[in-house]
Amino acid sequence: MSTILDIQNVSKEFGIKLALDHLSLSIPKGKIFGLLGPNGAGKTTLIRIINQITAPDSGQVFYNNQNFKRKHLLEIGYLPEERGLYKNMKVGQQCLYLAQLKGLSKTQAKQEISKWFKKLEMLDWLDKKVEQLSKGMAQKVQFVSTVLHHPKLLILDEPFSGFDPINTELIKNEILKLKENGISIILSTHRMESVEELCDDIALINSGKCLLNNSVQKIKNEHKKHLFEVHFKGELKAFNNFTLIEQKAGYALIKAEQNSSPNQLLQEIINQVEVLHFNEKLPSINEVFIQYINHE
Repeated sequence: MSTILDIQNVSKEFGIKLALDHLSLSIPKGKIFGLLGPNGAGKTTLIRIINQITAPDSGQVFYNNQNFKRKHLLEIGYLPEERGLYKNMKVGQQCLYLAQLKGLSKTQAKQEISKWFKKLEMLDWLDKKVEQLSKGMAQKVQFVSTVLHHPKLLILDEPFSGFDPINTELIKNEILKLKENGISIILSTHRMESVEELCDDIALINSGKCLLNNSVQKIKNEHKKHLFEVHFKGELKAFNNFTLIEQKAGYALIKAEQNSSPNQLLQEIINQVEVLHFNEKLPSINEVFIQYINHE
């Protein structure tokens, strides 16, 4: 697997607090990587180190297999949780300024601004000041300013904060399109439903250490509890080697013994009722998150 970013044994202290404790992570190219953890876990510290806002006390960061240099920041787009737009500056001027800081010429920047603002139906905002915009509108502007320069690595810290459901869906779709275009994305969020929808891989950190790091599908499979859901017509009774956890009209949740196969369970069900739908119930990422943090 090729990686765009490798974090190797990174540690960072603030006074007596150890924010990162020999943390190692690899961010794959062309994927959406979820960076998860409770408040104070060390996520923001790690993001600030990647953006060279602060430096690690020890350890190294590699970008495309090279020592991470200041010049590489031109290839990174960073949407911070705490927004950083200038309230008294016009939206268009601000986007132009930020795009030029990331290396675009004035002409290139104007073309990109026009393309994105037209695409997201924001053209009539260009001459407005940021202070005239709602929180959601300002967030939309900041998202656009983060992607204008065609970054190779995009870091999004709580990107859906302040959005209504319609704009949340709009930005989710844009994030997926960016991934389709080969952009690598780090997504830091507390919205586990967004993690389920968007992320290919995740890392769960707490107290500056990595507790879990794998693909979303592998993590869900590794933490499954042999639970099966069935929707049916008829009357369902007891099973051999299976436990009925929950039952209501036309639905049952069943736990299988570890040495029993789904085919065995399905055959027993078919012998009793007409099966409309049958599937294994995998844990949600939210359930896995809570399990790990509560056992810390």
